[in-house]
Amino acid sequence: MATGEIRTGDPGIDPATGEFRVVNQGETFKSVTEKISRIVLTPHTPLGWLAIFGIAGAGATMLLVAVTWLFLKGVGIWAITQPVAWGFAIINFVWWIGIGHAGTLISAILLLFKQTWRNSISRFAEAMTIFAVVCAGMFPLIHVGRPWLGYWLFPIPLTMNVWPQFRSPLLWDVFAVSTYATISVVFWYIGMIPDFGTFRDRADNKVAQYFYGIFSWGWRGSIKHWMRYETASLLLAGLATPLVLSVHTVISFDFAVAVLPGWHTTIFPPYFVAGAIYSGFAMVLTLAIPLRKFYHLESLVTERHIDNMGKVMLATGFIVAYGYGLEAFMAWYSANHWEAFTFWNRAFGPMGWSYWTLIFCNLAFPLTTLWSRKLRTNITFMFILSIIVNTGMWFERFVIVVTSLYRDFLPSSWGTYRATKWDYMTFIGTLGLFTTLFLLFVRFLPMIPMNEIRMILPSAKIKPKAAAGAD
Repeated sequence: MATGEIRTGDPGIDPATGEFRVVNQGETFKSVTEKISRIVLTPHTPLGWLAIFGIAGAGATMLLVAVTWLFLKGVGIWAITQPVAWGFAIINFVWWIGIGHAGTLISAILLLFKQTWRNSISRFAEAMTIFAVVCAGMFPLIHVGRPWLGYWLFPIPLTMNVWPQFRSPLLWDVFAVSTYATISVVFWYIGMIPDFGTFRDRADNKVAQYFYGIFSWGWRGSIKHWMRYETASLLLAGLATPLVLSVHTVISFDFAVAVLPGWHTTIFPPYFVAGAIYSGFAMVLTLAIPLRKFYHLESLVTERHIDNMGKVMLATGFIVAYGYGLEAFMAWYSANHWEAFTFWNRAFGPMGWSYWTLIFCNLAFPLTTLWSRKLRTNITFMFILSIIVNTGMWFERFVIVVTSLYRDFLPSSWGTYRATKWDYMTFIGTLGLFTTLFLLFVRFLPMIPMNEIRMILPSAKIKPKAAAGAD
């Protein structure tokens, strides 16, 4: 922001630099603690929360109905057929895993790089990761058609002494997702222990005191406790950081190890990772913007956070654009007829509308608007943009899966793909399940880490001795 644009007296602007603050001026240790604790410890649940929870619960019920019918009838109720043997299940699986990436990035990598702007958004980004993995993890189980044999995916001898096929990407997915989920849950829980101790001490309800006391593991805030907490956080951050790269790389191998045109490309791992971070930060914005408004957290989740997330999306968006371009270039440069046809068919075939939808949502609109700082700090615009980007990232997975399959090597076997109502019910149901879990988290757990916010307040900074003596 130029000097002439500084809004004089704005508590969210640092007048010395003209930059947005991480935490607005005027917040104290006490105000931060009360503002965050009040959300959880209040005996009165807001009516708005109940209304949204009811809608989300209806969506989760829709998922239960769809999955129950799937188990009774089989995967034939979906639109998967020949040649499109993969459909919404794999599309949604990859999309949900991608959404979970931003939580690990914010929690682990930005922690290691000591980026204090992550503090206000790290907790619900971690929660978003876990709930997204829950939604994603169900698809490898249900899309195989026989979920009661799901234990075959684990590396244990079967009843006929036959080991799982370790060359199968489906087995790789199990290892990647289970590892990712385990580290994410442990990191999420460890980070909440100091806040559980605060809730235990501030709660008036005996039941709340009991449960928060159990979850706090006897936290007293001693120096020894803080040392162990910091050590555990850094250790888990170091373990989680490789997962940001490895998990979606493994997911991309579901496609890249195949010989199918449109899938057999080495650019998939890096641009899948970049796309996952892209969509993950978009989902963080989708969640953070309504939360800061509904719970009056504008002083903690400031325009600085929105601006920085917009910058991360701009950077990863260009990596995704590079991946798209390199895919098309290598299809042409390879002089392979089938590769070239696949990319021509994606853009100009019967399902070309899906390709141009993803180009608009992922590239054309965000990468031309996110350059503007004025737009990056426009809360309404960023909320709309986040929804557009996540729509585009879903269509990216749709294009990769469907348009690579519905016209394969033999024109005589070409087909089409139209999702059934059960496909849509399953997808909408996962959105409902995700929202339900997230709302429960917001209501009963600290969605912003109080201890980390207090550490970056101006009053937490130690003054130099000279300055202290002058006072």
